Amino acid sequence: MTTSPAAFEASAPNDPAPKGFAPVAKREPRPRTHHGHTFIDDYEWLREKSNPEVIAHLEAENAWTATQTAHLTGLAQDVFEEIKTRTQETDLSVPVRRGAFWYYTRTVQGESYGVYCRAPISGPDDWTPPVVEQTGVASQTDTAGSDTMAAEEVLLDANAEATGHEFFSLGSFDISTDGTRLLWAVDVTGEERYTLRTRVIATGEINPLDEVANTAGGALFSLNGDYIFYTTVDDSWRPDTVWRHAVGTAASDDVTVFTEPDDRFWVGVGRTRSRKYLVIELGSKVTSEIHLLDADDPTGELRVVWPRVEGVEYDLEHAVVRGEDRLLITHNDGAENFCVESVAARDPRGERTTVVAPSAERRIDGVDAFAHHLVISYRREVLTRLGVIALESDGTDDDTDTDTDTDDDTTTHIATATDYGELHEVEFNETLYDIALSNTPEWYTPSLRLSFASFVTPATVLDYDLVSQTTTVLKRQPVLGGYLSEHYEQARDWVVASDGARIPISLVWRKDARTSGAPAPTLLYGYGSYEASMDPSFSIARLSLLDRGVLYVIAHVRGGGELGRAWYDSGKMLAKRNTFTDFVAVAQHLIDTGQTTPPQLVAEGRSAGGLLVGAAVNLAPQLFGGILAGVPFVDALTSILDPDLPLTVIEWDEWGDPLHDAAVYEYMRGYSPYENVRTDAAYPPILAVTSLNDTRVLYVEPAKWAARLRTVGAPVLLKTEMTAGHGGASGRYAAWRERSTEYAWVLATAGAVPPSE
Repeated sequence: MTTSPAAFEASAPNDPAPKGFAPVAKREPRPRTHHGHTFIDDYEWLREKSNPEVIAHLEAENAWTATQTAHLTGLAQDVFEEIKTRTQETDLSVPVRRGAFWYYTRTVQGESYGVYCRAPISGPDDWTPPVVEQTGVASQTDTAGSDTMAAEEVLLDANAEATGHEFFSLGSFDISTDGTRLLWAVDVTGEERYTLRTRVIATGEINPLDEVANTAGGALFSLNGDYIFYTTVDDSWRPDTVWRHAVGTAASDDVTVFTEPDDRFWVGVGRTRSRKYLVIELGSKVTSEIHLLDADDPTGELRVVWPRVEGVEYDLEHAVVRGEDRLLITHNDGAENFCVESVAARDPRGERTTVVAPSAERRIDGVDAFAHHLVISYRREVLTRLGVIALESDGTDDDTDTDTDTDDDTTTHIATATDYGELHEVEFNETLYDIALSNTPEWYTPSLRLSFASFVTPATVLDYDLVSQTTTVLKRQPVLGGYLSEHYEQARDWVVASDGARIPISLVWRKDARTSGAPAPTLLYGYGSYEASMDPSFSIARLSLLDRGVLYVIAHVRGGGELGRAWYDSGKMLAKRNTFTDFVAVAQHLIDTGQTTPPQLVAEGRSAGGLLVGAAVNLAPQLFGGILAGVPFVDALTSILDPDLPLTVIEWDEWGDPLHDAAVYEYMRGYSPYENVRTDAAYPPILAVTSLNDTRVLYVEPAKWAARLRTVGAPVLLKTEMTAGHGGASGRYAAWRERSTEYAWVLATAGAVPPSE
């Protein structure tokens, strides 16, 4: 039920809400003054996480939400059971070869987390993934045709690691080059700070000296296995320092390898696929710098590849071309949509050779190098693409066309040097899809492991043969219960924004669950920040919506990366409003074309997408029948003004710097959802979901937003996961429960029909 603002005020602040009334957060006015403007924030006190009043308020909100959604318990249970019965709970991944072993992950019915395993290869020519049986024995037929059996070895059972913890997340996982040692790191709070450990695989011995607390994710062994490189974060949760730990020595003796003092830059550590170089990458939102360390000299000196230049982003891979070490650099220096150039590893600032030229139609995402081939990941016409280039490393020149890519042919000649062959695009015959290079760690490999999915095709693992240029399906995600893709349909449409921009949207629905020509219950999803693209993907959980007649739509609004760098740039900083007006235009289009009606239209956004739906409902509350906001960034101005908050300074390149720039301050003040809650409009039902230990979007943002919305009579519910972080509840069953609850609310709010038989 909902009540009027007067009814809310009738409850005494800090007292338990009367039965049948929503919790009322006390008002404690706190002025915030910047650039001559003062904003009175009544609910900033909710930021005091250690304050018992804050915890009591969040728990009261949870209790109120449980009461208000009690009638949905049965529906949520139905959705949960549908997800569960459609999922093959005991399953395993396709084995991936690395060194002398095949590595894979098991899931077991009733267990929430994966079990990480391996089995030995049969020999150096063994490239056929084994068929791993549930009995714990791996079997296969090798290239010679003889049957081989290999015992399974369990490396890490995450279920055992998670025992006794309400939350569990694995942040690092690496095997030493010789295959004898494991390192892993876990977070049991949701705060994304991990405790690192090592184990001798053969004996199970864990050396307590190798335990390192409060690391960031992504730790790895040195090439010789004698050292571990890991990162730590500063007081604002920014990964800022790379450390070197000597295996078997005290963490107090660890050596600082690199520290980045600029608060705008994060630091990460990795390695090239060739394992020749250790890579330390520094990045702000708009600028990169990479340092290399020879992998066979882990205590050696770092060297800068390209010194940072404001606005220039780059990353690299190592390749060997005609016996020479080359660095393949993907960058935007004079190339808005990026290009790939090759430089000598010994002199990376010397002469550049173009490998993939820049194009207005194609956004280059990166290059992956193998001993004899390159894989180019790029995006064209909204969709992801993969292209393969052979390295001409046999000492003879190939008849290679040096013209730039025309984008007119699937086999294009885009290299300008005879060291690089033709680019062959890997093709797929679906309207919408997402394709990516998957886990292919080996430098010498006859095939590539690819991952493919669409709205109607379950996640599929493929091998792409580099010689025949053909693909083989290794596994398709099982969907139990008789799923048939032909029952569903996906489509692309375009919406014209108020300024004439054409906004792509992706749609999927179940054919026999919708009445032709009739408006349908609709879930409209959006994100629109950080150049992130919302690509078509398959979801078992989403079937519970589609089967009940829901039309699912993704709005690829400006601020995302679906149409290249310009699409991103036109939805950030002082152009951020385009993100919100694009979303409103899509909602209006769906209504105007008769696909849905305002009471049937629910909008969903998570994190920065929560900002999107929060701003959109302020702009056009009459268009929406409901708003689902997950870990929503709805108090954006308060957060971006405070450089002491986690990751704020890094965010200035995305949103602008309102602390020092009055124009940015005024612009953000004009769209921040919390500050722009309207008193002159009727809001639709809103469900805000957050986590107490989220370090990216603090729980206080949706808590404050809900409190302020309630003062204008908005029917808002706040649900806080008290033992989780930004990703929500951990473990697959808990995640299914969480999603089932949200989807039950969506179905009820949109007035969805019963499941189709």
